[in-house]
Amino acid sequence: MFDWLKHYKRADLRGDLTAGLTTAVMLVPQAMAYAILADLPPIIGLYASVIPLILYALLGTSRQLAVGPVAMVSLLVASGIGPLAQGDPATAVGLAALLALMVGALQLGMGLGRMGFLVNFLSHPVISGFTSAAALVIGLSQLKYLLGIKLDRTHRVDLLLHQAYTKLDQIQVEALILGGGAILILLALRKWAPKVPGALIVVILGTIIAKLELLKGLAIVGEVPAGLPAPSVPIIDSESLIALLPIALTIAMVGFMESISVAKAFARRNRYKVDPNQELIALGAANLGGSVFGAYPVTGGFSRTAVNAQAGANTGLASIITGLFVLITLQFLTEYFFFLPKAVLSAIIMVAVFGLIDIKEVKHLWHVKKSDLVFLVITFFSTLILGIEEGILVGVASSVFWFFVMAIRPHFAVLGRLPNSDVFRNVSNYPEAETRPEVLAVRMDAPFFFGNATFLQATLERLEAERGGQLKRIIIDASSINDLDSSAESMLRTIAEELRGRGIELAFAAVKGPVRAVMDRAGFTAFLGRDRFYHDVKDAMDDATPSAAAA
Repeated sequence: MFDWLKHYKRADLRGDLTAGLTTAVMLVPQAMAYAILADLPPIIGLYASVIPLILYALLGTSRQLAVGPVAMVSLLVASGIGPLAQGDPATAVGLAALLALMVGALQLGMGLGRMGFLVNFLSHPVISGFTSAAALVIGLSQLKYLLGIKLDRTHRVDLLLHQAYTKLDQIQVEALILGGGAILILLALRKWAPKVPGALIVVILGTIIAKLELLKGLAIVGEVPAGLPAPSVPIIDSESLIALLPIALTIAMVGFMESISVAKAFARRNRYKVDPNQELIALGAANLGGSVFGAYPVTGGFSRTAVNAQAGANTGLASIITGLFVLITLQFLTEYFFFLPKAVLSAIIMVAVFGLIDIKEVKHLWHVKKSDLVFLVITFFSTLILGIEEGILVGVASSVFWFFVMAIRPHFAVLGRLPNSDVFRNVSNYPEAETRPEVLAVRMDAPFFFGNATFLQATLERLEAERGGQLKRIIIDASSINDLDSSAESMLRTIAEELRGRGIELAFAAVKGPVRAVMDRAGFTAFLGRDRFYHDVKDAMDDATPSAAAA
């Protein structure tokens, strides 16, 4: 925090100045477009691009992260405040500021409580599925501006497409020509001239076309007030707080996930580290500060961060320069946005978000781990069919449920000795591994707790039955068991007693210190016998003789 400011080097100034101005040129039209995506007046996007940027720059640990309005959070804001605002712009603006306050408070509290680990519940396949589906929802939500038709507010793709299809005869050709042309220009510049600020180019061209009425009847931004609003705390009431809490939690988590992923990627590239908890504090402060000046929730985004880094950003000063440039724009240049067509802003959004559809991740998971692909697909279709908030909740719930299933029914291996060696491996993976009919060596790769205690008992009974009465000793390789709770210890005692009653002894190999300590304190070590604990599976196997079993 403040480290770069305390030790700022003059040599970094040129890169920071260039990056700050370059990112600002990209941010101004994007911020206005994303505000429209959030069902807010375009000016709110500029409010969200001043104070939040400066606060993050002072408190954050990433040197290149560009904070501000992003497509994903904008869509989440729209889904959260839309039903409450019921089409009233003033109500929507107030709710958006309150939402920024709530997100900021949540992120700040998580950061101070060092709870950055909570983001681990959002697995990468879930985020990828959610992002890809949300990109479709975001892009298609802009059809109303691109086609110049009125569509009812909905975040369900099927309903959007159906509405658009039934109103094809109402398409405004002028809006389609302008929006389609803007998309083509943006795509062409991205491919052949990526350093050219495409968003600014189409904004300028679209504004000229609308002002000169080269295309008539276009929906335009209209009056844009100058300057930042006077600071004020958003109106807080219990009803709005309760209604917005689910979406605030979602934005706090998803926004942090997006931000920390981008920050870590550029930190690795530039050989420094970011602190997740301090990043939460910085983002929380950015959202809290922004809410006082009429902003809506912000986070770090990939595209602007990439531009910021490529342009030479060395420290947080680049973001401060970006914020100051936006402030100057607010103060002196807002009158030039009056004739800005909404079709152009929708084109900017559509080109930006369709790049978020992650086809590569689908192919990767198909080859690497199909079970993870299932979570991606579940989240993707849940988001499309059920909605934004419901989709990510279903994705998180399904992955957490699978985690518990895997914990309750963990990986289990029967071990055999590799020929001419003292190495023991899973016989399923190494068919050549040798086993003995009177001795069963097994390994469970998970903590042993109340949830999987019955699983171990049932599995051992099944394996014992398969040996047909020949079994004299069961060896549990505990090298992969790093925890043992009281319920599991009680089950081990039951298993040992039942096996002993059938003339089978239970032995352990490679028990870890913390697990052995629980066994000692519970009296299980003494109950089983200290001589039934071995350094490794080899020793336990070598000691397994008929006489030992009968003892």
